[in-house]
Amino acid sequence: MALVLQSIDKLVGREIHLKGVSLELASGSRHVVLGRTLAGKTSLLRIMAGLDRPSAGRIFVDDQEVTGVSVRKRSVAMVYQQFINYPSLTVYDNIASPLKLAGMAKAEIDRRVRETAAMLHIDNLLDRLPAELSGGQQQRTAIARALVKESRLLLLDEPLVNLDYKLREELRVELQQIFERRAAVVVYTTTEPAEALMLGGNIVIMDEGRVLQSGPTAEVYRHPATMRVAEIFSDPPINFIQGQVRDRQALLGQSIRMPLNGHMDRLADGPYIFGVRCNHLSLKSSSPQDVAIQAAVELCEINGSETFIHINYENARLVVQGDGVHLLKIGQQIAVYVHPCHLFVYDPEGRLVASPDRSCYAGP
Repeated sequence: MALVLQSIDKLVGREIHLKGVSLELASGSRHVVLGRTLAGKTSLLRIMAGLDRPSAGRIFVDDQEVTGVSVRKRSVAMVYQQFINYPSLTVYDNIASPLKLAGMAKAEIDRRVRETAAMLHIDNLLDRLPAELSGGQQQRTAIARALVKESRLLLLDEPLVNLDYKLREELRVELQQIFERRAAVVVYTTTEPAEALMLGGNIVIMDEGRVLQSGPTAEVYRHPATMRVAEIFSDPPINFIQGQVRDRQALLGQSIRMPLNGHMDRLADGPYIFGVRCNHLSLKSSSPQDVAIQAAVELCEINGSETFIHINYENARLVVQGDGVHLLKIGQQIAVYVHPCHLFVYDPEGRLVASPDRSCYAGP
């Protein structure tokens, strides 16, 4: 199955929910739609499913237009944030419900239900009612009901957001394995960059109803085309420092100077905005090429085995991700370090000019 969206708009009253969305999703592909709240992710999924009709634009499945075709006439399954199950039906009957509605033979229904339940580790819960399940078990039931249909289009709208951390981690790993075994087009929405990176495949970055960038997840992460994409695809958001290039040197603020080497070698003189993710700022220097940033501490957020240190460098507020627990005083002057190879460079309009070489770091 190939799904194509051409110039899709969705207006609700005077509000723009989607604007000019064009996407091509190939059979068997996995796509993560990443965006903050109200970016248009759910609106996009509802258009794909046929639950809503676009205000403008066209939708094609395998070269056949389906713009006005009802969801009931499409091969689609959808999983929502909420644990949507039939409260009066057992887990078995919840999972079996779409197959019974389709008139499938009883033996085939039983085979599919038990196979799918085992895949999601709820085969020992088939006789229970949803009220007797934990939140994670209820969501596994909802996911099983979507998977058992073996639809050609599988849509998941932030399906793990209401689960605790441990359950989210478990299900992410399991879903990756499930997606890889399916021939369906899979579209998964999230607000979390880390989740998008973990799921891999392809990514669609959305903001205010528009697609800002799409492509292979790792490539978009390494080469965010605009400052806005870099902000959305970083958690905490990427740090930015105003600067300029002059006389073969990059100047960040008033006090940081570095030679133009590597990916910045061809920068022309002029104003730029330099970006660096928080995990590439460090409290210790690890290379002779590291550049020191002298700054004042504004806040320390201890998050388990790491600390997010908010600092102020010449009125630019930056966040440093430090390993371990760091108890620093507000107002304390510290030095943080960055290797020039980790710097993104944007022009004054926020468009990417230069991005770090892939060889600069081991991770994505």
